[in-house]
Amino acid sequence: MKVGTDGVLLGAWAPLRESDRSILDIGTGTGVIALMMAQRAPKSEIVGVDPFGVEEARENADHSPWGDRIRFFQTTVQEFESDRKFDLIVSNPPFFVDSLKCPDAGRTEARHTVSLPFGDLCRSVLRLMAHDGHFAVILPVGESEKFRREALLKLSLVRSVDVHTTPRRAAKRRLMEFVRYDEEQPVPQILHEDLYMGTGEHEQYTEEYKRLTRDFYLKF
Repeated sequence: MKVGTDGVLLGAWAPLRESDRSILDIGTGTGVIALMMAQRAPKSEIVGVDPFGVEEARENADHSPWGDRIRFFQTTVQEFESDRKFDLIVSNPPFFVDSLKCPDAGRTEARHTVSLPFGDLCRSVLRLMAHDGHFAVILPVGESEKFRREALLKLSLVRSVDVHTTPRRAAKRRLMEFVRYDEEQPVPQILHEDLYMGTGEHEQYTEEYKRLTRDFYLKF
């Protein structure tokens, strides 16, 4: 689980605005998403937090051209404190909410909502996000609906992308962008799209997937 497709998808897709100067990566792991955001946003400062260690993330950043703009903290996001609010928050969170846990403790923590329940994630985003900030996340489709229910009247979904491995297969993952819920504002219209990674032929990728990720994959 060093570099996963989910992280690359989120790092490449997360909407960036010209005004986004501070970015938080929740559950940074090896720092891949933080590095991708640093590459895409050359004027931004990036912070990554992870309770399970940030040594690899720091080493990876130090070997990149952007290490001086990335900071990592070994802490849970629930306990993380910041003097500034973040314009953009991204997260590839643990996602198996109710499934049986793996005997491997590290893999269990990475894949189950043991240390970061969806309710805690929502509250942390609201606490750390700027008033006009936005939040991007990737989840399996089923868990995305659970997260949306948890975020009801807290965060408003403005954009989603269902990710399919091929045109013949149902979506496996969903990319979502949220803003703060505001009861005084009209409910925002949700922009929904589908992304197909492969054509259905062996190791053949679609042009849309290559366009999205070619800045990060040498094979494209």
